[in-house]
Amino acid sequence: MTVRVFLFARARDLANGESVAVDLPMDATVAQLRSRLAIEIPALASLLTSSAIAVNREFADDSLALQQNDEIAIIPPVSGG
Repeated sequence: MTVRVFLFARARDLANGESVAVDLPMDATVAQLRSRLAIEIPALASLLTSSAIAVNREFADDSLALQQNDEIAIIPPVSGG
């Protein structure tokens, strides 16, 4: 299946775009998505370990199985003051 992943803040900058399409096996998990993104976009690798992933507008655990039409977003940690 192919899923579209929306990127925000630093993730958007590192990937040079607002979203990416990622090919995954059916019923892949959020953890598998993290791994695939790190391979396909190496610049994101270190950021992915500390980023939240939202699926259908709710924060998702790494064990959650993804579906073809899920709305997925990478939300990096916020810093500043």
